[in-house]
Amino acid sequence: MPLPRKIDRLPAELRQRLNELLRERNFSGYEQIAEELAFWCEEQGLEIRIGKSAIHAYGQEFRDYVRMQEQAQDEIKAFLEQASMADEARVTQGLFQQLTAIQWQLQKAMMIEGDLPDPKGMKELTLALNNLIRSTSLRDAIVKADRAAQSAKLDAAAEAGEITQDFRETARQIMGFT
Repeated sequence: MPLPRKIDRLPAELRQRLNELLRERNFSGYEQIAEELAFWCEEQGLEIRIGKSAIHAYGQEFRDYVRMQEQAQDEIKAFLEQASMADEARVTQGLFQQLTAIQWQLQKAMMIEGDLPDPKGMKELTLALNNLIRSTSLRDAIVKADRAAQSAKLDAAAEAGEITQDFRETARQIMGFT
Protein backbone atom coordinates (compact mmCIF):
# COMPACT_ATOMS: atom_id res chain seq x y z
CA MET A 1 0.00 0.00 0.00
CA PRO A 2 1.46 3.38 -0.96
CA LEU A 3 2.29 5.91 1.70
CA PRO A 4 -0.21 8.75 2.15
CA ARG A 5 0.68 11.96 0.35
CA LYS A 6 2.34 14.67 2.43
CA ILE A 7 -0.62 16.97 1.77
CA ASP A 8 -2.97 14.38 3.25
CA ARG A 9 -0.86 14.32 6.41
CA LEU A 10 -1.29 18.06 6.97
CA PRO A 11 -3.42 19.05 9.96
CA ALA A 12 -7.03 19.80 8.97
CA GLU A 13 -6.57 23.50 9.77
CA LEU A 14 -3.64 23.85 7.37
CA ARG A 15 -5.37 21.86 4.65
CA GLN A 16 -8.40 24.18 5.02
CA ARG A 17 -6.15 27.24 4.76
CA LEU A 18 -4.52 25.71 1.68
CA ASN A 19 -7.95 25.07 0.11
CA GLU A 20 -8.97 28.68 0.75
CA LEU A 21 -5.72 29.97 -0.73
CA LEU A 22 -6.14 27.78 -3.82
CA ARG A 23 -9.61 29.21 -4.38
CA GLU A 24 -8.46 32.74 -3.66
CA ARG A 25 -5.63 32.40 -6.21
CA ASN A 26 -7.97 30.76 -8.73
CA PHE A 27 -5.93 27.54 -8.68
CA SER A 28 -2.78 29.18 -10.03
CA GLY A 29 0.49 30.57 -8.70
CA TYR A 30 1.57 27.27 -7.19
CA GLU A 31 5.13 28.39 -6.54
CA GLN A 32 3.94 31.18 -4.23
CA ILE A 33 1.38 28.85 -2.65
CA ALA A 34 4.17 26.35 -1.92
CA GLU A 35 6.18 29.09 -0.21
CA GLU A 36 3.20 30.17 1.91
CA LEU A 37 2.44 26.58 2.87
CA ALA A 38 6.07 26.05 3.86
CA PHE A 39 5.87 29.16 6.06
CA TRP A 40 2.65 27.93 7.71
CA CYS A 41 4.20 24.52 8.38
CA GLU A 42 7.27 26.17 9.89
CA GLU A 43 5.04 28.37 12.07
CA GLN A 44 3.37 25.27 13.45
CA GLY A 45 6.65 23.45 13.97
CA LEU A 46 5.96 20.87 11.27
CA GLU A 47 9.02 19.51 9.53
CA ILE A 48 7.30 18.89 6.24
CA ARG A 49 8.06 20.39 2.87
CA ILE A 50 5.55 20.00 0.05
CA GLY A 51 6.73 20.80 -3.43
CA LYS A 52 5.04 22.90 -6.08
CA SER A 53 4.17 19.87 -8.23
CA ALA A 54 2.51 18.04 -5.33
CA ILE A 55 0.49 21.15 -4.49
CA HIS A 56 -0.40 21.52 -8.17
CA ALA A 57 -1.67 17.92 -8.36
CA TYR A 58 -3.68 18.41 -5.16
CA GLY A 59 -4.95 21.77 -6.40
CA GLN A 60 -6.21 20.27 -9.64
CA GLU A 61 -8.06 17.53 -7.72
CA PHE A 62 -9.54 20.11 -5.38
CA ARG A 63 -10.50 22.38 -8.30
CA ASP A 64 -12.36 19.49 -9.97
CA TYR A 65 -14.09 18.71 -6.67
CA VAL A 66 -15.13 22.36 -6.23
CA ARG A 67 -16.48 22.49 -9.77
CA MET A 68 -18.51 19.30 -9.24
CA GLN A 69 -19.94 20.73 -6.02
CA GLU A 70 -20.88 24.00 -7.73
CA GLN A 71 -22.50 22.13 -10.62
CA ALA A 72 -24.46 19.94 -8.19
CA GLN A 73 -25.63 23.03 -6.28
CA ASP A 74 -26.75 24.70 -9.52
CA GLU A 75 -28.68 21.58 -10.53
CA ILE A 76 -30.30 21.33 -7.10
CA LYS A 77 -31.32 25.01 -7.22
CA ALA A 78 -32.84 24.54 -10.67
CA PHE A 79 -34.69 21.46 -9.47
CA LEU A 80 -36.02 23.17 -6.36
CA GLU A 81 -37.36 26.07 -8.39
CA GLN A 82 -39.55 23.64 -10.33
CA ALA A 83 -40.26 20.94 -7.76
CA SER A 84 -42.68 20.66 -4.92
CA MET A 85 -41.56 19.75 -1.40
CA ALA A 86 -42.81 16.19 -1.92
CA ASP A 87 -40.67 15.88 -5.07
CA GLU A 88 -37.66 17.16 -3.16
CA ALA A 89 -38.25 14.62 -0.39
CA ARG A 90 -38.41 11.78 -2.96
CA VAL A 91 -35.19 12.95 -4.63
CA THR A 92 -33.48 13.19 -1.24
CA GLN A 93 -34.54 9.64 -0.46
CA GLY A 94 -33.14 8.51 -3.82
CA LEU A 95 -29.84 10.26 -3.13
CA PHE A 96 -29.69 8.59 0.26
CA GLN A 97 -30.16 5.17 -1.36
CA GLN A 98 -27.38 5.90 -3.88
CA LEU A 99 -24.96 7.09 -1.19
CA THR A 100 -25.78 4.05 0.94
CA ALA A 101 -25.03 1.75 -2.00
CA ILE A 102 -21.67 3.49 -2.57
CA GLN A 103 -20.86 3.20 1.14
CA TRP A 104 -21.66 -0.52 1.03
CA GLN A 105 -19.40 -1.05 -2.01
CA LEU A 106 -16.55 0.79 -0.28
CA GLN A 107 -16.98 -1.30 2.85
CA LYS A 108 -16.88 -4.48 0.77
CA ALA A 109 -13.71 -3.24 -0.93
CA MET A 110 -12.15 -2.65 2.49
CA MET A 111 -12.37 -6.39 3.19
CA ILE A 112 -9.97 -7.09 0.34
CA GLU A 113 -6.43 -6.49 1.50
CA GLY A 114 -4.47 -4.25 -0.85
CA ASP A 115 -7.63 -2.73 -2.32
CA LEU A 116 -8.39 -0.17 0.36
CA PRO A 117 -10.34 2.99 -0.58
CA ASP A 118 -9.05 6.43 0.24
CA PRO A 119 -9.83 7.06 3.94
CA LYS A 120 -10.45 10.74 3.19
CA GLY A 121 -13.11 9.73 0.68
CA MET A 122 -14.73 7.42 3.25
CA LYS A 123 -14.87 10.27 5.76
CA GLU A 124 -16.41 12.64 3.20
CA LEU A 125 -18.97 10.01 2.17
CA THR A 126 -19.91 9.41 5.81
CA LEU A 127 -20.34 13.16 6.35
CA ALA A 128 -22.48 13.39 3.21
CA LEU A 129 -24.69 10.54 4.46
CA ASN A 130 -25.07 12.19 7.87
CA ASN A 131 -25.99 15.54 6.30
CA LEU A 132 -28.45 13.86 3.97
CA ILE A 133 -30.08 11.99 6.85
CA ARG A 134 -30.50 15.25 8.75
CA SER A 135 -31.90 17.07 5.71
CA THR A 136 -34.29 14.19 4.95
CA SER A 137 -35.70 14.36 8.46
CA LEU A 138 -36.10 18.12 8.14
CA ARG A 139 -37.80 17.84 4.75
CA ASP A 140 -40.15 15.15 6.04
CA ALA A 141 -41.09 17.41 8.97
CA ILE A 142 -41.69 20.33 6.59
CA VAL A 143 -43.88 18.19 4.31
CA LYS A 144 -45.83 16.91 7.33
CA ALA A 145 -46.36 20.45 8.67
CA ASP A 146 -47.40 21.70 5.22
CA ARG A 147 -49.95 18.91 4.82
CA ALA A 148 -51.32 19.57 8.32
CA ALA A 149 -51.74 23.28 7.47
CA GLN A 150 -53.54 22.46 4.22
CA SER A 151 -55.82 20.03 6.03
CA ALA A 152 -56.59 22.63 8.70
CA LYS A 153 -57.51 25.17 5.98
CA LEU A 154 -59.97 22.69 4.47
CA ASP A 155 -61.49 22.02 7.89
CA ALA A 156 -61.77 25.75 8.64
CA ALA A 157 -63.40 26.44 5.26
CA ALA A 158 -65.93 23.66 5.86
CA GLU A 159 -66.74 24.93 9.36
CA ALA A 160 -67.17 28.48 8.06
CA GLY A 161 -69.58 27.23 5.39
CA GLU A 162 -67.26 28.28 2.52
CA ILE A 163 -67.22 24.71 1.19
CA THR A 164 -69.44 21.70 1.79
CA GLN A 165 -68.43 18.72 3.88
CA ASP A 166 -68.59 16.54 0.75
CA PHE A 167 -66.26 18.92 -1.09
CA ARG A 168 -63.87 18.90 1.89
CA GLU A 169 -63.79 15.08 1.92
CA THR A 170 -63.27 14.93 -1.84
CA ALA A 171 -60.42 17.47 -1.59
CA ARG A 172 -58.83 15.51 1.27
CA GLN A 173 -58.94 12.34 -0.84
CA ILE A 174 -57.47 14.07 -3.90
CA MET A 175 -54.69 15.57 -1.79
CA GLY A 176 -53.98 12.20 -0.17
CA PHE A 177 -54.91 13.19 3.37
CA THR A 178 -57.10 10.12 3.99
